Amino acid sequence: MRIAALVPGGIGEQILFFPTLSAIKTAYPQADVDVVVEPRAKGAYRVSQSASSVVPFDFKARSSPADWANLLGVLRDRYYDAVISLDRRWSMGVLLWLTGIPERIGYRSSFGNCLLTQAIPLKTEQYAAAMYHDLLQALDVTTPCPDLAIDVLRSDVDWAETERERLGLAQGGYLLIHGGSSQFSKDKGIDKTYSTEGWEAIIQEFRNRQPELPIVLVEGPDDAEEVADLIGVVSGLKVIKTEDIGKLAAMIAGASLMICTDSAPMHLAVSLQVYTVAIFGPTEPDKLLPKSDKFLGVKSPTDKISDVTPDMVLKKIFGEDE
Repeated sequence: MRIAALVPGGIGEQILFFPTLSAIKTAYPQADVDVVVEPRAKGAYRVSQSASSVVPFDFKARSSPADWANLLGVLRDRYYDAVISLDRRWSMGVLLWLTGIPERIGYRSSFGNCLLTQAIPLKTEQYAAAMYHDLLQALDVTTPCPDLAIDVLRSDVDWAETERERLGLAQGGYLLIHGGSSQFSKDKGIDKTYSTEGWEAIIQEFRNRQPELPIVLVEGPDDAEEVADLIGVVSGLKVIKTEDIGKLAAMIAGASLMICTDSAPMHLAVSLQVYTVAIFGPTEPDKLLPKSDKFLGVKSPTDKISDVTPDMVLKKIFGEDE
């Protein structure tokens, strides 16, 4: 069986789709599954072995007719038995119909259902990974949605061990903080960046309560400015810079606790079963975190992340919010 999966969105959306890929491979061990993803999200598949190949396509951009024709050509030339699409636009439905792929699976909508062979009800109130997994009903996969899981390369584990030695962390755990957000979120004005003042207050109080636990900041490619601001007001912080998602995952795996905003690193922490407290502005914790005492969300009462107070976060960390 050959299956194509069209998965728009960033790295976080890809990680949330990993359980669906895993379920396909469990149900159909000999299947080849190709994923079509935005170029900015291609790096997610460094930590997943379930995809046979990754095809870049910019779902969000104003793609030219030539871009759509190229994607149509790819989907037609590989003779897929089935295609799964998370993209609900009618234009994508038309493209899938034009491919002639026998099984065209997507979510039920007010338009375009006739272009699919199977339209699955979209249940947005649940955890996003389970929502994606629902599409497998069309392939007769009825098992529960697997937990998030990733595959970290040995080379990335070795790199992280070297980094921990450099930072003096080889003997124990640490608190890992990721306070930034992707450039895409910033460009779109999505409110996912917590303030320097808020992080400063959280770190200072955490040090008062847990002075023996080292604190490490993650500096990603899109949040160098935020990290520079924070180390400018809080002394003694350790900083790591990761080149790719695999190395970031390897560093997260060694943490005792991660505090972050709603971001791809949050999903990595969940995949690695690392205790996580995540700060949410306009997005909903119940849809982006599985139900578990290990993964806790702090939701803004106003949908503005700036209205999450340090005290709200600290109470969640130390179990004082009951």
